[in-house]
Amino acid sequence: MINRVLIRLKIVQIVYAYYQNGGKNLDTAEKELFFSLSKAYDLYNYLLLLMVEITKQAERKINAAKNKLLPTAEELYPNTKFVDNRFIAQLEVNSQLLQFSETQKKTWSNEEEFVKNLCEKIMDSDIYKEYMAAETSSYEEDREVWRKIYKKIIFNNTELDQVLEDQSLYWNDDKEIVDTFVLKTIKRFDEKNGAKQELLPEFKDEEDKDFARRLFRRTILNADYYRHLISENTRNWDLDRVAFMDVVIMQIALAEILSFPNIPVSVSLNEYIEIAKLYSTPKSGNFINGTLDGIVKVLQKENKLTKN
Repeated sequence: MINRVLIRLKIVQIVYAYYQNGGKNLDTAEKELFFSLSKAYDLYNYLLLLMVEITKQAERKINAAKNKLLPTAEELYPNTKFVDNRFIAQLEVNSQLLQFSETQKKTWSNEEEFVKNLCEKIMDSDIYKEYMAAETSSYEEDREVWRKIYKKIIFNNTELDQVLEDQSLYWNDDKEIVDTFVLKTIKRFDEKNGAKQELLPEFKDEEDKDFARRLFRRTILNADYYRHLISENTRNWDLDRVAFMDVVIMQIALAEILSFPNIPVSVSLNEYIEIAKLYSTPKSGNFINGTLDGIVKVLQKENKLTKN
């Protein structure tokens, strides 16, 4: 699940914090990097649990209406299509998700008001109404309605962002990327797999985990060389006047360009220019692009840059 886009973002955060804290302990900072990545995986599981909790809230609403003093016929004999959703029933018993909930002790029980409001918003939506009114019923339709709900209602939800931020500072910048993993997971679910349906793994493979470790360590251990390159290619600027975040981003970009021959230079440049747009000044993208492009040309001319 944790891809290289997320790894790069986390390394930028951790390297910046490492220097802000005095740059004293590389091992501790590396542990913090992998801890922050594990928190992103926790968020992935937690958002999967949210869909189950919303369905439980819808069921509680139906039961409360039935138990009213004078329920209507519609309340006594409600349409239970949403609460009987087969995709959610499969997700609820998923062995990996149950293990996460048990080991991490993470539930939505403390966010009852938020879940209730989100459930109401979903039930008021056209997506929900069209689903409930449809004469056909299949596992594929049950799965598809949740893909639509997640994409249209949960994906960009400021109230949810606030709830998550209050729970963990690590989740501030993670949700947008993790949302894409949740949507991918919904599409991957297959009814025949039952409770053993595989969720996305924390890391796709050991190569990505090694990428995170090597990129972080190379960034710190070769900092003097990378900053020399930056300084040589920003001669019209005093390096102390360059935004420190820009220096950090360029330092990490150079570590990647020089340490991973299988990654095209254009890919690395584009990734860090996008990160600069998120974390630095409005002009940083162009500045970083120009500086790194100049450094790459010098390294190529000096035969110091080899790419497969």
